[in-house]
Amino acid sequence: MEDVNSDAPGPAAPASPAAHSALPGWSHVYSGKVRDLYVEPPASGLDDAQRVLVVASDRVSAFDHVLEPGIPGKGELLTTLSLWWFDRLGEVPNHLVPDHELGAGETVRELIPDAVAGRSMLVKTLDMFPVECVVRGYLAGSGWLEYQRSRSVCGIPLPDGLANGDRLPEPIYTPAWKAPQGEHDENISYERTVELVGPDVAAELRELSLSIYARAAAVAETRGVILADTKFEFGADRSTGLVTLADEVLTSDSSRYWDAAAWDSGDRTNSFDKQIVRNWLLANWDQQGTPPALPPEIVERTAARYRELLERLTGG
Repeated sequence: MEDVNSDAPGPAAPASPAAHSALPGWSHVYSGKVRDLYVEPPASGLDDAQRVLVVASDRVSAFDHVLEPGIPGKGELLTTLSLWWFDRLGEVPNHLVPDHELGAGETVRELIPDAVAGRSMLVKTLDMFPVECVVRGYLAGSGWLEYQRSRSVCGIPLPDGLANGDRLPEPIYTPAWKAPQGEHDENISYERTVELVGPDVAAELRELSLSIYARAAAVAETRGVILADTKFEFGADRSTGLVTLADEVLTSDSSRYWDAAAWDSGDRTNSFDKQIVRNWLLANWDQQGTPPALPPEIVERTAARYRELLERLTGG
């Protein structure tokens, strides 16, 4: 996937200088481009924590830069959409844990601080697999560029005569290796995933990814939305070893969604994500040095696209 954020709770990593909130009762241990991770003392990091607070910020990134300003409400919109999809994938084990517990006298104690309520998920820590599980149902982005050169995507042969944005004969699984922080993820073959995680886990990751994509694409289609491609991340439950769905799922930052009516009319660029930001940067920045601040109009248009997707999918 192109420019997909990856901040899943996995091996411990140092906190980055990205802005984050101080939350009473929680220790900040990591910041990715758009999300912040916290653990409960006495845990000192992800390695010895049982559960993690994943906070989605309003930060927006493109071309490996965190941009200014952020997109108001983005963290809450993406968290809401992710939780909505987790509810619809209930038979797939996931990393969510209850965000409240009973206290003295049967009183309910909320575990997510008010300051980040609505844009946070409480999750159990997993031993994350170093694989991004990408599924493509349509020809787009880097896949289209590769297809023009080789009539293949990530080494998978495709028929001649396809155009940019066309639906593929069937969805394809094109995994990527999750590179260390600061490096670029790398497309890999299925055989390489077998080397990384073993044949049984590799097969399960592929089967789960294709199955979840098919279900989600069918749901989106009933809402007049096309799920062109997406990426999933999985980890092993530390107690049971069960392969578990993690990270955000099927959001605008991890997926490419198109308006079905626009696609039918020939517009293959009408996506529900930060493509507006990317297009503006391409027209106004040479990708040297610090990117310019985003104009208010670009910020609002991007926020509106995030909101529209959530409303279209959930009916809210």
